[in-house]
This record gives sequence, structure tokens and C-alpha cells, in this order.
Amino acid sequence: MTVDVDVLVIGGGNAALCAALMAREAGASVLLLEAAPREWRGGNSAHTRNLRCMHDAPQDVLTEAYSEEEFWQDLLKVTGGQTDEALARLTIRASSNCRDWMRRHGVHFQPSLSGTLHLSRTNAFFMGGGKALVNAYYRSAEQLGVQIRYSAPVDRLELKDGHFVAAYIGDERITAKTCVLAAGGFESNREWLREAWGQNERGEWPSDNFAIRGTRFNRGVLLKELMQAGADMIGDPTQAHMVAIDARAPLYDGGICTRIDCVSLGVVVNREGRRFYDEGEDFWPKRYAIWGRLVAQQPGQVGYSIIDAKAAGRFMPPVFPGTRADTLPDLAQKLGLDVPTFMQTLNDYNAACRVGTFDHTVLDDCHTEDLLPAKTHWARPVDKGPFYGYALKPGVTFTYLGLKTDETTAVRFGGVSSDNLFVAGEMMAGNVLGKGYTAGVGMSIGTAFGRIAGVQSAQAAMKSGVHHAAA
Repeated sequence: MTVDVDVLVIGGGNAALCAALMAREAGASVLLLEAAPREWRGGNSAHTRNLRCMHDAPQDVLTEAYSEEEFWQDLLKVTGGQTDEALARLTIRASSNCRDWMRRHGVHFQPSLSGTLHLSRTNAFFMGGGKALVNAYYRSAEQLGVQIRYSAPVDRLELKDGHFVAAYIGDERITAKTCVLAAGGFESNREWLREAWGQNERGEWPSDNFAIRGTRFNRGVLLKELMQAGADMIGDPTQAHMVAIDARAPLYDGGICTRIDCVSLGVVVNREGRRFYDEGEDFWPKRYAIWGRLVAQQPGQVGYSIIDAKAAGRFMPPVFPGTRADTLPDLAQKLGLDVPTFMQTLNDYNAACRVGTFDHTVLDDCHTEDLLPAKTHWARPVDKGPFYGYALKPGVTFTYLGLKTDETTAVRFGGVSSDNLFVAGEMMAGNVLGKGYTAGVGMSIGTAFGRIAGVQSAQAAMKSGVHHAAA
């Protein structure tokens, strides 16, 4: 059987849905293929909570202002300059005017939650979270006449000189005038992760100890095929949105609730009982996504976040309770850490703390002196029981290796843009995110480029000849 439509969208998360909705609004017939069954639809977007938004003045759920330049500087800092400025700024500007369109498709917003993330000024939270957002988009898509198929993983593409011809689900051939690729990264492909990360100097295979925070369906099948077909690629296969999560988290779909948010309020040690990075380097939304990679570089790919009673109530509580002890030696023992080394680390840290005016909402003056690594903010002695420890492991959200594109979202082959194959979301996020992450920017990228890809694919379909009416 051959299905024929104007626009084929491959993927089922935020970027794919934005593309499908925009293409349908532009008058094209649209078929969306979601690899997951209906109950797991939405990909990683179902686990999200918010969208990072540029705004020049207070707006409904957003306080104060968050200018284009400040957003750009935040992105520049976390990526270390590994970003395409033109595409980054396109994302930033698009984030300032997408929310009215989102509301028209049933998305509701709420003020930010309290805790350590300091996001009331920069991020618009979805009422009901990412699951509510994708459900709203699916409802709207169905009402507009977008055809949706679940449990429909695309195995391969038929391409001719960079031109999309057809997609295959097993033996079924699906043709379309144009195609939008929005099928996510390769984070749930364990073999590819192992190949990318390799073996370290301790003989470990680090990726074997990674959990996948999001969907198990992002296996990178089409990403690999396009690499082999000569598509222009961007990004490092080891770079990803990778967070330090609770070591007890499930292998897949643990989502946001497995994140440990108390890192900046205490110290983090490895399994040898030693600190290895500045826990107070910057605000948590700008630094939380580096900690997965930091833990991945430690022995056994494990770390331990240690706090005392002074930190209680100052961070979003994790889903699992921490290991509790009345004394630090008891905590070390319960965590299976070498007690003398652990106590040396904590005593050295406590002695180095120079406590000024503690304020977790600003980059305060509480810091360490003559200690490596330093803790540059929020440094207070860990000395008031009870004490808590949380075992950490790396949790991969999405990988950054992707398809190189430009402001048209076209896939490129040898520097030449395809006339009918477009890309959005995690499959091209590496153009903006060479490394690092800042809260909510993945949804900003997916929304911006998904919407552009929808318009571009519809326009290309209309130019190509016969228009297929929506079913």
C-alpha cells in the first residue's frame, strides 16, 4: 500500500507537532508518524515543564524582562561558543512570539514553581507539564485534520540526489511531496552510545551506566541512515543534554522527577570520597546539565550529593528520599564510602568556607578559600545534622549529533539544501547546542524550528504540483 500526502512528518514530540500544525494551517495535507504507541506518544517533550522565552517586559506568567542579548549571553556561556549565532538568535527571537500561537492550540501556562531553578523571569511553565502540552497539540492536530499513526517507526528513507521520495514502515511505502524529520536523537540506542563513548582509561564502558531520562524510542535510525547517505552533519556524538540524576532512576522515562537539585547547596564527592568540581559555579538552571557529564567522567560513573539540615526545604524534593544519618561518618558508611577520605574531604571543605551573606537567589559572597576545587558561591559548612546523601548517575535527555541546517530548516547534502526534506527538534539541535544546556532551551529550539519546518514543507509541497486534499 502506498499513502500519498503533501507533508509527511516523522516524529511525535513538540517539534514534530509544531511542524504538523503549521503545515496544516498553511493548507497542506499532513500525515504524522509516531514511533511510540499512543500511550507513550510525545517523545521527550512529554517530560518537559517549560519553554525559555525572550521578553522585553513582564508578561502574564513571566516576571521582569529577559532580553535577546541576555538570552544569547546565557547560551554563549553554557555552549562555550559552540553555537551558530544566527540560528541561536533565530531561536531566541522566535521564543518571544510563539506563546499566543501555542495557546490557540490549547496550551496553558502557569507561574514557575518554587525551588532552586530561579526561572520565574526566563521560563514559561506549561500547566500540566509537557504531557499536557503534547496532548493539547495532538487534540488540535486531530481537529484540523492531520492524520496521525502510532506505533509507526520509519525504518528507512528513499532519497534521490538529496530529494525525499518515500519513507518505509517495514514493507509499507509512504510517499509525500515533502518530509519533515523530527524523530529525536539516538540516546536510547545503547549500542551507538557505547560506540560514541568508548572505553575509558579504567577499562570501563561509561555509557553502560547511563540512564535515559526520556523516551526509549529515540534510536537514531534515520539519523544514522542520513549520515550514510551523505547528509551534512554537525555535533559531537558524546555531547548531550546529560543531567546528574538519582542512581535509583529507571533505565528509561524517569523524566524530570529523577533529577537531584541540591547540588549547589552542599558538596558532591565521587566514590573515592573526593570532590571534583565547583558546586556553586553558577545558577542551577545554567549548570545542572553539566553534572551528568561530570559524573560520567568519575570512577564507576557515580557521584554523591551531600547536604545537611540547613539545605532542607531549599530545593525541589526528589522523588526518592535521600540516605539519612545523624553524623557524617555514619552517612559515609551508609553510602559505602571510605570514611577517613570522606571525612578529610568534608573537614577540608568546612574549614575553607568563608561565609558572608548566604542568599541562594543571587550569586552570593559565600565561598571557599585555598581549596581545590573551589566552591565560588553558596559555600556553607556541611555541619548540621541530620545529613543526607543522594547517589547520582548520568541521565541522558537527548544527544546533540544531528543534521546541519540553516534558517530554512532544509537538510543539506554537500552544502546543497534539499528542496523537500526538512529537519527540526533534537535531530538538528546541535546547530544551536554544541555542548552544555540551559533550562527550557530545547523546547525553544523545537518550537522555533518545528514551526519553520512546517511552513517551509507546506510551501514546497504547494510549489511541487498536485495538492493532496486532507483526508
